[in-house]
Amino acid sequence: MAEKKMSMSRRNHLKSLLLQIGEAMLEEEAREAEKEKMKHMDENCPALTIPSSMEELQELCRKLHKQIDLVDEERYDMEIKVTKSNKEIDDLKMMVQDLKGKFKKPALKRVRMSADAMLAALLGSKHKVSMDLRANLKQVKKEVKDEEKQTGDWRKTIEDKAGMDGRKKMFETEA
Repeated sequence: MAEKKMSMSRRNHLKSLLLQIGEAMLEEEAREAEKEKMKHMDENCPALTIPSSMEELQELCRKLHKQIDLVDEERYDMEIKVTKSNKEIDDLKMMVQDLKGKFKKPALKRVRMSADAMLAALLGSKHKVSMDLRANLKQVKKEVKDEEKQTGDWRKTIEDKAGMDGRKKMFETEA
């Protein structure tokens, strides 16, 4: 059975009703939390009466220090319990993952991005970094050797180097 489509005005009306109900619920929760807070404060924090004598004031300070110590001990115990339970949860998660089998790594997609675009994405748009690697390289000029300069008949150069005279010429030109 096909569902009938709602008209736009009906949909907007229902949405506004839901928002009104949600707003009323949030206000009620806020009032309830405030009442709970006031009730807790009345139970645990009686009205402060400042004693007139020094001995009574010291006794009040001792009493407050004892209460602070008790609260700190409870807080410490709760922190230990929370850390222990968090560690236990992590261990159980690892065990579940191990029981499921090996974790399959997702296939990575190739991202076509230039080095400049990657640096801009990593460092943010405020950093202007150029990855023109060729600009940072030193310019090296190629030296042209004497043999390459001499263009001519190769038979002639071979004959000149042949024999003792040729060897002597080779050593003289190199030195």
